[in-house]
Amino acid sequence: MKTFSSPSNSSTITGFILLGFPGPRERQILLFMLFSTVYLLTLMGNGSIICAVHWDQRLHTPMYILLANFSFLEIWYVTSTVPNMLANFVSETKVISFSGCFLQFYFFFSLGSAECFFLAVMAFDRYLAICRPLHYPTLMTGCLCNILVATCWVLGFLWFLIPITVISQMSFCGSRIIDHFLCDPGPLLALTCSRHPVIELMSSTLSSLLLFIPFLFIMGSYVLVLRAVLKVPSAAGKRKAFSTCGSHLAVVSLFYGSVMVMYVHPTSEHEAGMQKIVTLFYSVFTPLINPVIYSLRNTDMKQAMKKLLGIY
Repeated sequence: MKTFSSPSNSSTITGFILLGFPGPRERQILLFMLFSTVYLLTLMGNGSIICAVHWDQRLHTPMYILLANFSFLEIWYVTSTVPNMLANFVSETKVISFSGCFLQFYFFFSLGSAECFFLAVMAFDRYLAICRPLHYPTLMTGCLCNILVATCWVLGFLWFLIPITVISQMSFCGSRIIDHFLCDPGPLLALTCSRHPVIELMSSTLSSLLLFIPFLFIMGSYVLVLRAVLKVPSAAGKRKAFSTCGSHLAVVSLFYGSVMVMYVHPTSEHEAGMQKIVTLFYSVFTPLINPVIYSLRNTDMKQAMKKLLGIY
């Protein structure tokens, strides 16, 4: 239970109101149907990749094991926001409990953090495969792959634990309305009774480190990959190398291109509508698009998906 105080009363309130996407009832029903479809397609697409990797022995390699974990992460990433969003579309009150809000806050940011680490590890795997092809089997062993996977999950769920715990202990004053479809640090900090510059600085610093360190690592890996590919004499070899990296680069571009806009300065005053759209893009539509990108641009994955679907 959390107390929200105001100058006129001292009532005890146990939750927040997520405005989401306000509008007429007909629009709410239409959005409910749209995002229900997107959610189901996301589950099916990422679930298909997990099943294909599990059942096809040819895909039991570090590259595809990382991809399967990434798809598993995407399922839970979208699940941390969309079911509550769907409930809000058909709800009259649009209330989320205090504990529910901070649980969503924790899981959304933890899974997003893990995604950053997975993207960096996947870039590292491609660097070893292309720049150190002869040593790749001895370097990227099953043991190392499992360690990297575990590290991504553990770091992701520890990265924002302290600031989220501290924010959850703050007192909130006046309005309890959050003009967003999820519990986001910017709107939450704006509802606190007093400013907390240390927490704002900590959140901003952790967000910046989380985004830029993996991003620079990814870019550095691909600079080295590009140098190695340009030295490949045959055009076919270059095409094969670029095709194995193209999917990952497309996913990195989609994710980082949108997420960097929002969380380098989480307390800055973004236009509420634009904030929702950008957040919606990287948290809902990117997990939907990723399986398509990986399936269309990867021959082995296309064959495994056809086999899974019984096409041949």
